[in-house]
Amino acid sequence: MTSPAPVSVSIDPVELAQALIRRPSVTPADEGAMDVLQRQLEGLGFACRRMKFGEIENLYAKRGTARPNLCFAGHTDVVPVGDDAAWTAGPFEAQIKDGVLYGRGAVDMKSAIAAFVSAVAHTEEVPGSISFLITGDEEGVAEDGTVKVVEALAAEGEIIDHCIVGEPTSANLLGDMVKIGRRGSINAWIAVDGKQGHVAYPHRAANPIPVMVDILSRLQARVLDEGYTGFQPSNLEVTTVDVGNPATNVIPASAKARVNIRFNPAHKGKDLAAWIEHECREAAEGFSGRVEALCKISGEAFLTEPGAFTDVIVGAVGDATGRVPELSTTGGTSDARFIRSLCPVVEFGLVGSTMHQVDERVPVEEVRQLAGAYTALIRRYFEAFSG
Repeated sequence: MTSPAPVSVSIDPVELAQALIRRPSVTPADEGAMDVLQRQLEGLGFACRRMKFGEIENLYAKRGTARPNLCFAGHTDVVPVGDDAAWTAGPFEAQIKDGVLYGRGAVDMKSAIAAFVSAVAHTEEVPGSISFLITGDEEGVAEDGTVKVVEALAAEGEIIDHCIVGEPTSANLLGDMVKIGRRGSINAWIAVDGKQGHVAYPHRAANPIPVMVDILSRLQARVLDEGYTGFQPSNLEVTTVDVGNPATNVIPASAKARVNIRFNPAHKGKDLAAWIEHECREAAEGFSGRVEALCKISGEAFLTEPGAFTDVIVGAVGDATGRVPELSTTGGTSDARFIRSLCPVVEFGLVGSTMHQVDERVPVEEVRQLAGAYTALIRRYFEAFSG
């Protein structure tokens, strides 16, 4: 993939954020969001490659062929708006009121994409390459998005040296926190199938509920760990228990439950899955029915150790905001869990306090400030890693 010569133009990150927000790209819909981004990147000399998997639009764009390759990763898809009438301004109108940009995706994370595009527009040439890895499947099941693009790029031998993900990592003030790692996540669907019967004649039935209670008690009784360097302790949460029995005199035929574990690097997903399955087998001893556990690992825990790359980001944040960010591993999962297989990855973006809420919003000056931080990041990165 060859790129045209870099060009320098002025791109207002707020105007580009508005253009992206006006595309109602609720997962898995794209609604032209990738087209908006692709036109901007091609105008900046990027060679753009659309990578569609299933119904999901993805984009890998690159300017330059030499190493190091600094990649910006993000997503154009957004979560549903909730009650449309409850919004101060239409969720896809991208209105600015009193210096604040309203809209679904304003924080998570179309403004960050716009800010990085604006930063690149101020960068004519670098001794290496700049790339974008953008998906339309981060807020959904995330099966046809970044994970598939990463697999395809790895199979082709494409090299990304470092990646910055534009998730809204700041806690209270722009630049007060960046994410250098995330806990892993595993979901387990547990099903106990017994035999329905009359409560007065339990010997004619096989009650699944005591077995399910035993399984959940076993899982909750274990202290997974006391924490891991840089990480909070792992935690297991029961997220639903369903029997579906409206009667008072009927032993139900089945019981279902779902469990989620957020785990630090003290564990591997496969080991936790094996433990859950073992506890289910133990609880099923002597039970005449059937017990099954289906485990799905959403992502493994990872940590990008503090070093030269994190120093670049800390320095860029300081240049733009005057703050020294906390290097954190808190929060949920992100697509960084897939990119980590290619290269070191760090997340830095806007304040996330209104993401996924009604009236998701960001002060326009913070979008411009973020663009300034990304501009400094690009400069500092190639000073540190080229040659």
